Amino acid sequence: MLTCSVHPLPYRANPADYFAAIRHVPGAVLLDSGRPSADRGRYDLLSAWPLDQLAVLPDESGGHFLQRLRDNLNRLGEADLPIGYELPFAGGLIGYLSYDFGRHLENLPSQARDDLQLPDARFGLYDWALISDHQTATSQLVFHPSVDDIQRRRLIKLFSEAVSPPLTPFRLNNPMTADLSADDYRQAFERIQHYIQAGDCYQVNFAQRFRAPCEGDPWLAYCALREACPTPFSGFQSLPEGGAVLSLSPERFVKVSQRQVETRPIKGTRPRGANPDEDAANAAALLASPKDRAENLMIVDLLRNDLGRTCRIGSVRVPELFSLESYPNVHHLVSSVTGELADDRDALDLIAGSFPGGSITGAPKIRAMQIIDELEPTRRGLYCGSLLYLDVRGEMDSSIAIRSLLVKDGQVCCWGGGGIVADSDWQAEYQESITKVKILLETLQNL
Repeated sequence: MLTCSVHPLPYRANPADYFAAIRHVPGAVLLDSGRPSADRGRYDLLSAWPLDQLAVLPDESGGHFLQRLRDNLNRLGEADLPIGYELPFAGGLIGYLSYDFGRHLENLPSQARDDLQLPDARFGLYDWALISDHQTATSQLVFHPSVDDIQRRRLIKLFSEAVSPPLTPFRLNNPMTADLSADDYRQAFERIQHYIQAGDCYQVNFAQRFRAPCEGDPWLAYCALREACPTPFSGFQSLPEGGAVLSLSPERFVKVSQRQVETRPIKGTRPRGANPDEDAANAAALLASPKDRAENLMIVDLLRNDLGRTCRIGSVRVPELFSLESYPNVHHLVSSVTGELADDRDALDLIAGSFPGGSITGAPKIRAMQIIDELEPTRRGLYCGSLLYLDVRGEMDSSIAIRSLLVKDGQVCCWGGGGIVADSDWQAEYQESITKVKILLETLQNL
């Protein structure tokens, strides 16, 4: 098998220093572990100038699109890293799946308005990446064997000089406002309770959207947001015509490494306290809450079932249940489900069998998605989809795009939601949907 070449660069704890050099380049993308403030993620990965850009067509089946992704990986060709390097990416695909990519995988109704007109999936095929490993404090350029000497030298020179072009400051032209009133939210909540009482479903993840007109460079908005809310599954992806995806997600969707699979669902949230005593009390209340533990367990069961579609029979396990993870604005209850891919399956089969993530739909999944489509007035687009990479070795990692924003056509959108179950209180759920994104909205307001 052919081997990638690796060129060391000065280590940068903050990937913004390197990304600034390619900010305005076609297909610029950053998958960001939130360093130096966040401490869970290990790698930052950035690239640009994709060999090809692939978007799912409106009437294309999910299976057909995933096969197109597979074909493009094969076209780039398998490659390995030099011995001694433990890096996540050897060339391959980087991009997003929107929540609505689920419509290409399952037969779902189409009531919610598609007013944002974002393609349901968009990927670039990349033959190089700049990867920082925060465990070893190293930064390096990784080149797929197909990259020629001229391009290698050009990229080494670009990142060695790392000149930042001037950027237009980002600002909101009006404050962010919710699409739903509190009364609209309450009515949707009551409808969900009706479905739960009728035995139609156990849990529905219901979300509301906030938006405002904006101007300027969304990269500067992202830099401010990552400072205010550092998370291990952050990312920035430029879109055509000046748009961008900005994600400050704390949640992994699915990871595949050497055919071992892991998903880490978040279910259960409390705000951080105003002082250490209040903060500790909020964390303890979350860990002890029967409602939050029940919600989390429902999703763990759903994900065991989803992973079971593509994992070797008997390999699916739950090594971690109800762990506490704390972020600048909230505490979360997190579990882990693992498995091993069946011999005849790959990472894209895993996506086909488990997307979108159960923690942001509800249970049972398809019924919950039907109810979401009925009650949320507009399509979610990027929100609750996934940012991911998949390399030519079959290595994959992906986020669930919560705490995420879309800048497109002169406006910025952001969503907040939560799981509603039989004993939920509408005012508490309404408040939680705001608490989760409050730090993002306030940061943008203060730019």
